[in-house]
Amino acid sequence: MKRVKVLDKEFSLSIPSAQIQEIVEKLAKRIEKDMKGKDPILLVILNGSFLFASDLYRKIDIDCQISFLKLASYQGSATTGQVKQLIGLNENLKDKSVIVVEDIVDTGITLDNIIRQLKSHEPAEIKVATMLFKPESYLMNYPVDYVGMEIPNDFVVGYGLDYNGYGRNLDDIYQLIETKKSEKLNVVLFGPPGAGKGTQAQSLLREYDLIHISTGDILRMEIADETALGIEAKKRIEKGELVPDSIVIGMISRILDKNANANGFIFDGFPRTKVQAVELDKLLKEKGWEINVMVTLDVSDNEVVRRILIRGKDSGRADDQSIDVILNRLKVYHEITAPVIEHYKAHKKYQSVEGTGNIEDVFARLCAIIDEY
Repeated sequence: MKRVKVLDKEFSLSIPSAQIQEIVEKLAKRIEKDMKGKDPILLVILNGSFLFASDLYRKIDIDCQISFLKLASYQGSATTGQVKQLIGLNENLKDKSVIVVEDIVDTGITLDNIIRQLKSHEPAEIKVATMLFKPESYLMNYPVDYVGMEIPNDFVVGYGLDYNGYGRNLDDIYQLIETKKSEKLNVVLFGPPGAGKGTQAQSLLREYDLIHISTGDILRMEIADETALGIEAKKRIEKGELVPDSIVIGMISRILDKNANANGFIFDGFPRTKVQAVELDKLLKEKGWEINVMVTLDVSDNEVVRRILIRGKDSGRADDQSIDVILNRLKVYHEITAPVIEHYKAHKKYQSVEGTGNIEDVFARLCAIIDEY
């Protein structure tokens, strides 16, 4: 079996280039048939989709447009968590047939975010085309219309897909050769608003092949899907009430069960209180797992204020532009959220890193700690 090494990991051949081109050809023919006379536009989500989109576009033999978009992330309020905004969309989509082109669809949370933003442009329809699809991980009800190939919940690289920015140029697609682990790697990423948790979480996901659990994303997803838990959460939110811990824990349990074979999880935005920390411990224990470590990004209040004000210039959010609002968010963090640290200190699972400096240096500090587990 053909193997390649990308950085420090080994991968084995999964889908040869010849098979990839056959898959792309079939998808192109399906799109041609469905979109004939509609003058569709392909919206390609960068970075991973660029090779797949290029081959697909050249094989579609009808009039159609193509445009390239990217999701930019910024940290929202304490209640919304990380927010992703589409950038690069200059075309008028009103009454157009839109095809979102992805390299891979796993949980579908990112895809759901994209579709919600595109709907505000009033297209006639939105379809989804992806080279790879992980049905075991998919959490959404929104249909994936054009699927090249379904694959297990494995980490893959090549044909635009990367491992820490490398491997996109491989002609074939390869899957990670797993090494046996005695247990999952479960990390609580902690710190004040503006500490950079969202940015570092994305890098850690790629480095350790983990699943990101953000309570903000989960709440929005469950509400959109109108699940029993989502409906109950929506009722509470509409009344101006906090969503009960029992509902949030139920949602997290569903994510854990859906990804039971994952290497582990990064918890971002949960737990926020000691009670939630205890409940999370109980939930993980029921599944035979535990939190390995809580890592806090230490950033001074003055630096937090400076970062959020700078971010506010791009995000346009009112709560990122008011010093009073930012200071109040910090007050809530110190009085209500920060005491969670004591829970993990008591269990000898607490570590902290200096959160200032460039992104790469902070990431290296985090990895140095997590590698111990």
